[in-house]
Formats: sequence, structure tokens, C-alpha cells
Amino acid sequence: MAIIVTGASGLLGSALVRALRDEGQEVVRLVRREPRAADEAFWQPGRQEIDRAALEGAEAVVHLAGASIGGRRWSEAYKRELFDSRIQSTGLLVDAIAGLSDRPEVLLSASGVDFYGDTGDRVVDESQGKGTGFLSDLCEQWESEARRAGEAGVRTVQMRSGLALGREGGMLQQVLPIFRVGLGAPLGSGKQYWSWITVRDWVGAAVHVLKNRDITGPVNFTSPSPVTNAEFTRTLGKALRKGTMPIPVPAFALSAGLGEFAREALLPGHRVLPKKLLDSGYRFAHTRLDEALSAVL
Repeated sequence: MAIIVTGASGLLGSALVRALRDEGQEVVRLVRREPRAADEAFWQPGRQEIDRAALEGAEAVVHLAGASIGGRRWSEAYKRELFDSRIQSTGLLVDAIAGLSDRPEVLLSASGVDFYGDTGDRVVDESQGKGTGFLSDLCEQWESEARRAGEAGVRTVQMRSGLALGREGGMLQQVLPIFRVGLGAPLGSGKQYWSWITVRDWVGAAVHVLKNRDITGPVNFTSPSPVTNAEFTRTLGKALRKGTMPIPVPAFALSAGLGEFAREALLPGHRVLPKKLLDSGYRFAHTRLDEALSAVL
């Protein structure tokens, strides 16, 4: 039986597809263009179109599709795209799953630690409620759409991911050119916590959750060792054998340049622990940021 993956071309999706295939799993990628290979099936969430036959009898669905949060100033139109690319696609997928005669056992649907809002230096796990802000509201509605699969008898997991560290994309790919010339600097106060996870551990955790039928609901995909932005900056500079700037980038400058993206995604803190993963026996490959960055870089 196949595992269906959306967002399979992204940093996390492509790594997960490779890992599943290395285990001998059949994987079918949902794509928004005409399928060009036997392991592809068509969907177009904006038009509410999906190849339901490709989902029939699938073992699991891993839903990772969504427009990128980072790297740009948010216009109102782009905020709508962030919303629609998640809520519409999840709703289409869940409706299709509910209408199958042979439904998958489990749906893993992406979300983020932004669900918790700005937690300051307070430690939170999956028992913590929703925070405030655009990204928190977005995650709540995203997860709400995914939970509807549970009404159809499908085990449902909301993957609240932290900052994913990998060579092939994501935040590191964006900031490495700055750090490699010694211009990396803390953002704002630098005291905000960043919850991170290596791509290797994210994939390992996803496979662990797919196999463990007792895991359901929200699961934090983060390392057990969140760090402040200032510590992240220092550690990345050391990993590259480069210094960092002694003066942080002021919060007002970030807000002026990047607007709501800076206020929602760069300056708030998320000190999040992966309680469900640890309690279910998942063993992290990387729990220290310095070792993680050395392995990734």
C-alpha cells in the first residue's frame, strides 16, 4: 500500500520521500501539474480537484503542502495565499479521504510551533493552548481542518514543526551567505527562543509517528533543546568558523523592512519541547545545536 505525500518537492517532503523509499515503501506524490511518472497523481487545491482513485487503499497520507512563510514582506494578498494554500488544500484532502471506501489508516498534517504564539522564556509542550497572532490563528484553522479526518475514523496527527535545519533549503539556505562573510547578528533582543530540529530528526520523527498507532493529535516536531536567537547566532558563526556582528539588528529595523513577517516570525519566541515524541520512545539523533549544525553543514 502506498503512502501519499503532498509538498513532496520541499525540504522536508523530498527528504521524507527518500527515507520512505529507502525503507521499501511505495510513495505517491500529489503534484499540481500533469503527472509525468507512475509515482505521481494530480491535484489542484485552488480548483478543488484531486485524483481520488490515487488515495483509495493508501496506507497513509502525509500533508506538507503550503506557501512559504519566510523570506519576504507580507502583503494582505500574500497572507491570503498563506491561508488558502493551507486551509483549502487540507479541506480538499480531508473531504477526499472521508469519501473513500478504503481509507488510509493515518493522516499526518503539517502545522507549526507558531500555534503557541510568543511563549517568551516559558517552556511549553503539546498540552499548552493556542497563542495569539496571525500565525497562531492560521495554525489553529489548519489543524481544525485536519482534525475532521478523525470523524471519518482516520488517526490524525498535527505536526507542529520548529525551525528545520537542512542543507537543501529552508532558513539556513537563506542566511548562510550572510554568516559566511561574518555579518550574522542576533535579531532584536536576541532573547527570543527558537525551537529547531534537523531534517534528519524531522524525517525520523515522521516515520516514528507513522508506525506508532498510539500517537494522535498535536505532536511537537522540535529538538529537546531550544535555544535563544543570540545563542543560535553564536553557534552558527562558530560552526562556519566565522565571527558574528556584536550589535544586534534592531527590532524596529526588522519591522520597518519586513513588516508583519518580522513581528510574527522572527521576533517572537517559542520555547517548545517534544513531549509526545520523547514519551513514545523516539530517540533524537541531534539534541545539541552545535552538533546538529556540524552535521548539517
